[in-house]
Amino acid sequence: MMIKPKSWEDTIFGDVILTIRNGYNVTQNKDGLGVPLTRIETIATGQINTSKVGYGEGVPQEYRLCDGDILFSHINSGKHIGKTAIYRDRLGDLYHGINLLRFTLASDVDVEFFEAQCRYLRAEEVFSMRAQHAVNQASLNQQAIRSFPFSLPPLPEQRRIVSKIDRLSSKSKRARNHLDHIPRLIEKYKQAVLAAAYEGHFTSDKRNGGVTIRIAELVVKLDQGWSPKCESEPAKSNEWAVIKTTAIQPINFVASANKKLPPHLNPRPAITLNAGDVLITRAGPRSRVAVACMVNEAHSRLMLCDKAYRLRVNPKTADPTFITYMLNTPQCLDALEEMKTGINDSGLNLTQSKFLDLPIPSFSKDEQAETVKCIERAFAWIDRFASETTGARGLIDHLDQAVLASAFRGELVPQDPADEPANALLERIKSQRNAKPKSRRRQASGGDC
Repeated sequence: MMIKPKSWEDTIFGDVILTIRNGYNVTQNKDGLGVPLTRIETIATGQINTSKVGYGEGVPQEYRLCDGDILFSHINSGKHIGKTAIYRDRLGDLYHGINLLRFTLASDVDVEFFEAQCRYLRAEEVFSMRAQHAVNQASLNQQAIRSFPFSLPPLPEQRRIVSKIDRLSSKSKRARNHLDHIPRLIEKYKQAVLAAAYEGHFTSDKRNGGVTIRIAELVVKLDQGWSPKCESEPAKSNEWAVIKTTAIQPINFVASANKKLPPHLNPRPAITLNAGDVLITRAGPRSRVAVACMVNEAHSRLMLCDKAYRLRVNPKTADPTFITYMLNTPQCLDALEEMKTGINDSGLNLTQSKFLDLPIPSFSKDEQAETVKCIERAFAWIDRFASETTGARGLIDHLDQAVLASAFRGELVPQDPADEPANALLERIKSQRNAKPKSRRRQASGGDC
């Protein structure tokens, strides 16, 4: 067990928090009527987001937040229980709403230091382990919160620790921001690969670039499915089901996105999905029309829905994998965008006649196979890079937590013998708590903290 510096004290939240308050319970609105009130979403990112607030009328002045107040999420999912954020006056007036607790700390506890220790404990799942759990929700009562462990160093050391954490965190934040841009770059690179494939850059002599045929010339059958009223849950492997349109993602088929067929309805085997079937959505909101993928294996009890087409291509002249990649190229996506019809973006259609006129590259079977091989080789390299990026993001998160762990063991900054020890702080905090409390606010409307 690591021994902490002699000037530190192992204590609990209840020894350093002066008050824990519930928020004001009032019906909130999103119309800006009344004053801004905090919600769970207000601190979802670990900082106060003033665009994620509600509004309420008749809120007493005592619920207005003061500089340095800490908001604590005591009712949330197990993953997010214990999230915290510090309120600062520069954010403008903000009032304390329900489902968040407000902590007021003793003056000998740096609020940034306390909040950093909360982040550390949450990442270590201390809050979640002690919470009461129900379906999709966890909660912490005030008694449990007051009992959480807290490492208290001298006040000057608290501030040195916060400064060091901030410096190190700023570096990891920059690295994280750079990594956050990579998924968009990866998607752009994949689109560039597909665009080059459409132009014939991956064929041996590149002679067919620009020569196209109608997709109808490669399709032997095009049909659409059935959309009966199904049960809400997905089917088991031995049950019949109809796919949702969300089963059709760009290039990839997600078989688990389905709804179970009710037992009183007879299945339609003619519209089950086979390996090599090319699917494309035909109706829905703009972003979900003309999304295409290929089914990689047979699903003998999974049926096509009405809002999608199923293409079966001529095996003598077309490779379904090639067709799927072409339907996801920028060139085809642009052409398909022009084919969509409808009154507004929330409900568009792609008709069979227009779709069958779609131009795609006129490649021989050998050229199609060569193109598919090149695309998949490029995609494999891109996906490996994406995986490494995800790993790097995980290492940064681990590094941040290691910094916090070091900080609260007393290892991050040197101790100064001249600092007033933490046991003296605790005595002073005890006296502060026992003294007659002073009002933190003026009683008059619009009073200051």
